[in-house]
Amino acid sequence: MQITGSSAIVVGGTGGLGEATVRRLHAAGARVVAADVNDEKGKALEAELGIRYVRTDATDEDSVNAALAEAEAAGPLRIVVDVHGGPATGGRLVGKDGSPLPLDGFRTTIDYYLTSVFNVLRLGAAALAHQEPLEEGGRGVIVTTASIAAYEGQIGQLPYAAAKGGVASMTLVAARDLSPLGIRVTTIAPGTINTPAYGKAGDQLEAYWGPQVPFPKRMGRSEEYAALVQGLCENDYLNGEVVRLDGALRFPPK
Repeated sequence: MQITGSSAIVVGGTGGLGEATVRRLHAAGARVVAADVNDEKGKALEAELGIRYVRTDATDEDSVNAALAEAEAAGPLRIVVDVHGGPATGGRLVGKDGSPLPLDGFRTTIDYYLTSVFNVLRLGAAALAHQEPLEEGGRGVIVTTASIAAYEGQIGQLPYAAAKGGVASMTLVAARDLSPLGIRVTTIAPGTINTPAYGKAGDQLEAYWGPQVPFPKRMGRSEEYAALVQGLCENDYLNGEVVRLDGALRFPPK
C-alpha cells in the first residue's frame, strides 16, 4: 500500500510514540490527523507540520467518529494507528495487608487500555470499509498497540497486562473479521521505549533497563516504533500479526 497521498489518523498522536508516528507518516507523504487530548502539543504539531489536530477522547464514540471524519475529509483514509494512553492502576492481587486489588482500578485500566482500543478498532474499520478498494481489493490497515507485558506481565501489573493481552488477542480475530473488506489489522507490542514523556527520569530508566536488553543494550526509541508502523502499512502481507519491538527483552517477574 502506498502511503503517499493517503489519509492517516494517529489516535494518541501527541504522545511520544504517537508524535513520532505522525512525523514519520507525514514525511512519507500521508495527510495526517493527530487525534489526542493534549491541545498544546497538538496545535504545535499542526503549526509545525501542517497536519490536522483534532481533540479526541478514545473512549467516546462521537469523539472518535469526528476525528475519523476529519481524516476522511483530507483524502482517502487508508491508515488508522492507535497508540493512545491513559491512567493505569496496579498492585499485587492481594496486598501485604490481606486486601484484594480494588475492582474499580482494574475497570479503569481495562477501559482505557482495552475497551477504548476496541472502540477505535471498530469505528476505524467502519470508516476504512467506505473507501474504494486498491489493488488486490485492499482498503487499508489498522495498527494497534499492545505491550510485551501482554506476555510477561510483572508483579503488580495485572490490570495493565490483562488489557494489553486483550489487545494482542483481538488482532488475529479482527484481521479475520475484516478480511472480506480488504482491511488488515496488525499490532505492535513494544518493550521499554524511552520517550520524551519521561523527561529527566528517562536517564534513570535507561540506566536500569538498558543493560537488561539483550541487544542493542539500550531502551527503544520512539522513531523505531514509528518506522515499524510505516513498514506494517507498506507491506500488504503483514496481517493478523503482533510484532514485538523489544530488542529480545523478556520482562523479569519484577
